[in-house]
Amino acid sequence: MKNKEKTSRTKRREVCKRVVVKVGSNVLTRDDGKVDVTRMSAIVDQIVWLKRNGYEVILVSSGSMACGRNELKVNHRLDSVEQRQLFSAIGQVKLMGLYYDLFREFNYHVGQVLTMKESFATRGEYLNQRSCMTVMLENGVIPIVNENDTVSVTELMFTDNDELSGLIASMMDCDTLIILTNVDGIYNGDPKLPGTQVIPEVNYDHDLSEYILETKSGFGRGGMITKAHIANKVADEGIKVIIANGKRDNILVDLATKPQHIIHTEFKPNPNPTSTVKKWIAHSESFAKGVVHVNAKAAEALRGDKAVSLLLVGVTRVEGEFEEGDIISIVDDKGCLVAVGRSAYDATEAAENMGKHDLRPLIHYDYMYME
Repeated sequence: MKNKEKTSRTKRREVCKRVVVKVGSNVLTRDDGKVDVTRMSAIVDQIVWLKRNGYEVILVSSGSMACGRNELKVNHRLDSVEQRQLFSAIGQVKLMGLYYDLFREFNYHVGQVLTMKESFATRGEYLNQRSCMTVMLENGVIPIVNENDTVSVTELMFTDNDELSGLIASMMDCDTLIILTNVDGIYNGDPKLPGTQVIPEVNYDHDLSEYILETKSGFGRGGMITKAHIANKVADEGIKVIIANGKRDNILVDLATKPQHIIHTEFKPNPNPTSTVKKWIAHSESFAKGVVHVNAKAAEALRGDKAVSLLLVGVTRVEGEFEEGDIISIVDDKGCLVAVGRSAYDATEAAENMGKHDLRPLIHYDYMYME
């Protein structure tokens, strides 16, 4: 299976490079909260340049809320969920219309992909989305992806489009994920203090949380901690991740042609990435339908250097209602998350057989992602 994946990826890369470009709300929004159409046009110009120079591009774009908020003035109070549903429903039409017109000037077709967190929860839905975007790319269509805020509710929403873009990059087996924000990258301290600099390179397994201030962007839901966490996870899957300033002129072209001269943060990819199934599981922690607790010996074995499956003999407690094939979390005797994986049993069977020897694994190693 892994050999087939590598062969397919190699053949595609001989033809073109595949990138996800995520454009945040702070890039597409002016200081007064209105959509910056000039900036949108500049980003479209750069994506067209990428297309003409051998890149396949998937665009993950925020901005629907900003578009909708300035289209309709409401004279009564709306709660936060109602605002998201109303303004994003109106704004998504305007946002796609703007992209349609801008790309049409260059004779490029675009297609809208609205998705939800739930749509990644099962392997079947995950593969359906991948097939949809694959056929779009094969026919020269640029997918423009956004969360379907009209039907998503708070507890089921993505952290922000950074999380969504990471899922898309992983799902579509991309070479690079470019996250465009309104700063130059991740700083090694408070950007407002003298001497603070952008960290140019980060290894896929290096934690940057000690450097990052816990603040959110002005118009978006997420902040730099979210970006760094997503970048680490995606880079661990063998995909290069770049965080750069989307308000810099010609940023995408410059990153493609002279990255050494552009201030940005680059996460170096894992040279030994996981399989496509494990990539899906890697992003599935929030989809977990249940939790299994394991003893210290089982946790130690899972965290060891050898690849091992989770056997029922090491399970001490089962929580939640899950079916065979659902994603579940594995926690140790101290309550710390060890891994997530695809269960080979339903909850009742797992509970009845926990502690027993000589049974098939609860989670096979091929369907497990270590946290």
